[in-house]
Amino acid sequence: MTRIRILSHHILSPLGSGSQENWDAVMAGQCAMRLHPGTREAFYASLLDRERLPAMPGYSYFESLCIRSIREALRGSGVDPAAPDTAFVLSSIKGDIEALGTVRDVTLPHAAARIAAYFGQQGPVLTVSNACISGLNALIQGRRMLLSGRYRHVIVCGAECQSPFIVTGFQSLKALSPEPCRPFDARRCGLNLGEAAATVILGTGDGGWELAEGAVRNDANHISGPSRTGEGSYHTLRYVLRDVSPADLALVSVHGTATLYNDEMEAVALGRAGLEKVPLSGLKGWFGHTMGAAGILESILAMLSVEQGVMPGTRGFQELGVSVPVTVSADPVPVQGTAFVKLLSGFGGCNAAALFRKGGVR
Repeated sequence: MTRIRILSHHILSPLGSGSQENWDAVMAGQCAMRLHPGTREAFYASLLDRERLPAMPGYSYFESLCIRSIREALRGSGVDPAAPDTAFVLSSIKGDIEALGTVRDVTLPHAAARIAAYFGQQGPVLTVSNACISGLNALIQGRRMLLSGRYRHVIVCGAECQSPFIVTGFQSLKALSPEPCRPFDARRCGLNLGEAAATVILGTGDGGWELAEGAVRNDANHISGPSRTGEGSYHTLRYVLRDVSPADLALVSVHGTATLYNDEMEAVALGRAGLEKVPLSGLKGWFGHTMGAAGILESILAMLSVEQGVMPGTRGFQELGVSVPVTVSADPVPVQGTAFVKLLSGFGGCNAAALFRKGGVR
């Protein structure tokens, strides 16, 4: 059976450049969440410093973030991005939307083509924009492309830059917290936004980390509200864990947006799947909601948590505020095992889950 391996990865965020640097920063208690002025009202977010990390000449800020992350992930990977059997998948929800009104093309496919051209890419270039599950959906798509046997490597990059359009949209939905967010906490009242770019390069073979399973399910509950019974999320979990016991999991990397309904829905889905006692890793308090980058960034940090045998605490959590007694901790938690599940949900009833396994051999 063909096994899909993680060959290399990279995170670029307000906490640093490099996956290990970001994990170390979180474990050291560092956070870039700040109160920022908005067009309507102030908002909390973890944003990149555009003066210290400016756009590259000839590229938008969004494109520059992607190029920088991909370039670092490629370094030492042995992967030739210009090979015809290397594919590229770009994940983002809004992409270059802040550039609307300029003379240049700003659609995601145009941005993806420019990013791919920077690396001389000749293989196929795909874009994934599926609400909050985009990053994980892109990884699952990359896995499927490799399983087809038509490609040797797939570069998967997810990125998001915040803009007044995004901020005011979430404010209109009353979804932003007026304080640092509190995933799964009894006093949670909304999410914080974040900026980041994250890249994973996929290949085939044994050893290292394996992207063992992936599933996307849509329960079509509501345009912005999740299913109260976690229907779609539960069915993704049931699929990726059909040959895995909860005892095999070191952790579940949850969506954990700190909105009232998302965290409750996730807890219900986890309970239905028998995962109440598995430690939950919620990272939105550290990075904010990085949207199209979230599924990739959070998967990378979950891999590092398993490798280090300790999981960062869920920043902002104090008292459990969901109906199912899931296992959440504000402090770092020792973890054991060689596998984890990444879970995400998004607008329109979309849900995604993926199973990652260290070692790559069942």
